[in-house]
Amino acid sequence: MVGIHTRTARHAVRACFIFICGLLAAGISLNAANAGPQKVVELFTSQGCSSCPPADRLAEQFVQEEADILTLVLPVDYWDYLGWKDTMASPVHSQRQRAYAQKRGDRSVYTPQMVINGEEHVVGSREADVRAALKRAEPLATDVTLKISDMAVEAKVSGELPAGAKMATVYFLRVQDEATVDIGRGENAGREITYVNVVRDLMPMGMWSGGEETFRMAKTKLNLISDARCIILIQVEDNEGPGQIIGAAAMDWKKGF
Repeated sequence: MVGIHTRTARHAVRACFIFICGLLAAGISLNAANAGPQKVVELFTSQGCSSCPPADRLAEQFVQEEADILTLVLPVDYWDYLGWKDTMASPVHSQRQRAYAQKRGDRSVYTPQMVINGEEHVVGSREADVRAALKRAEPLATDVTLKISDMAVEAKVSGELPAGAKMATVYFLRVQDEATVDIGRGENAGREITYVNVVRDLMPMGMWSGGEETFRMAKTKLNLISDARCIILIQVEDNEGPGQIIGAAAMDWKKGF
């Protein structure tokens, strides 16, 4: 029996060695297996939109089950006049959604809308369409390392811009893990809806033109709280507006020390 166990162990070690050699031969870093998000989904939603709860649930599903997808929820404020003022909406989110539409040239601003990697948009409640768009999207290629110290949030960015791009914005986002809202009026009156990865702040840290560079932002500016998650996005931009997201990183702020 000892001989059998020894042979089994040797075979396991040999198989592991062959697997690692195969990865190295293919030029794949072992760190890549533990890399950050590969794709980014932004859901533009509203508590006053009766079509949005299925998309909100899909976003929650992605957060729980799809570790390689960074899902962000951005509540908009342009439906507030319908009888219920969204408690988490921001005009910054509404403007970002409009800027995407202007960049694409299609004027498609609606809820629920999911934008994949800053480019393709789909109806957020149509799961099959969303998953098809995710398959079409290219994985994020820019390396982003996020570090949180006692004094600042640091984002180390390295890589190259896509062909034709001249500049990318490094964004910091403060994201709330989860919020459950009892909606009192409007199209969703009487419903209790849970939102995940809700963007509460979105601000630029600087501009990146390729190569390796570290960006810092003092923690005193960030209003971090116990359930906050820090997100970094690297997004190509030009005079026409925001474009392709090429890098991302995420970290719970209290785990960054």
